[in-house]
Amino acid sequence: MQRRNLLRAAVVGTGSVAFGFTMTRPSFAAYPVQTGPSPYGALQSADANGVLLPQGFTSRIVARSSQTVPGTSYTWHGAPDGGACFADGNGWIYTSNSELGSTGGAGALRFDASGNVVDAYRILGNTNNNCAGGATPWHTWLSCEEVDRGFVYETDPFGANAAVQRPAMGRFKHEAAACDPDRGVIYLTEDVTDGAFYRFKPTTWGNLASGQLQVLTESGGALTWKNVPDPDGSPTATRNQVAGTKRFNGGEGCYYADGVCFFTTKGDNRVWAYDAVANTIAIAYDDNLTANAPLTGVDNVTGSASGDLFIAEDGGNLEICIITPDDIVAPFLRLSGHSASEITGPAFNPAGNRLYFSSQRGTSGSSSGGMTFEVTGPFRTA
Repeated sequence: MQRRNLLRAAVVGTGSVAFGFTMTRPSFAAYPVQTGPSPYGALQSADANGVLLPQGFTSRIVARSSQTVPGTSYTWHGAPDGGACFADGNGWIYTSNSELGSTGGAGALRFDASGNVVDAYRILGNTNNNCAGGATPWHTWLSCEEVDRGFVYETDPFGANAAVQRPAMGRFKHEAAACDPDRGVIYLTEDVTDGAFYRFKPTTWGNLASGQLQVLTESGGALTWKNVPDPDGSPTATRNQVAGTKRFNGGEGCYYADGVCFFTTKGDNRVWAYDAVANTIAIAYDDNLTANAPLTGVDNVTGSASGDLFIAEDGGNLEICIITPDDIVAPFLRLSGHSASEITGPAFNPAGNRLYFSSQRGTSGSSSGGMTFEVTGPFRTA
């Protein structure tokens, strides 16, 4: 991904927060992204799977909660949530969390070079409310528990190695993770109304057994990363241990590309852009500052090879919206008949021509009715 983004000149307060981002670092403009036409065109009528897509795109359901994945012996988990794709020889693997209490965890779908599902299996079991997470450059999936003093579990998408609990990454109400190999850190979001934004610095990059958890703080308009004294989070929660911790209202999805970590906050329907090079933070999207805002209930986020962001809705009208490098926000797809659900786990296969995501509760509104989709079509590559 070659997105080159940064802050805009409309500065709030003393200068640590700006509105919006642009394609090139030297560029500046006045406002967050605005509503406009999608580069993929208008949504067409719902297909047989209840998915409204642009012209030229098609959908299929690759797995249903509580049902055996066709061609395998694995029963797909309930409440599918965050996900990621991994290259697997000529094929690929899609991992998916299960946001169930005590019986949560994560599963995986294996695809061959033609996109056929050839295997499905469990990679983590009996954990709590595994919501989002993130892929690592060394090809593991970080599955995060969205509970008080929850853990991060490092799992093997290929199903060969047992999952490992990573307490050094902190115990809090985890949401998502995004790896920054340029600085050797992993960014972490926290899903509470007065949450923090964290990064974990492993002692050795590629080994999450030890390291330092840090929290983003703000003083006098300057941002600083400070060590969290007690990552175990007891008796004092990690977000309340360091003076000046910068607060975020309900941290959700997290995605890193080309020096910028994008993350979403559901409490104020914002997409943030933390520029790790300049150590500044921007509001890339705010539904209160965008006319006829199409994106509400911001949640999981991923990116494409063209530099587009794809952001799933928890609520709203059940869309995945696109934010382009040209500062346009528009719907990319919409689900019909899923009003009691949420869209989760958007992720592209390695070739970038297939997008996976789930409807966590499907059309039934129950965690046992989740559906995992694949969308194929002419996705932009530049």
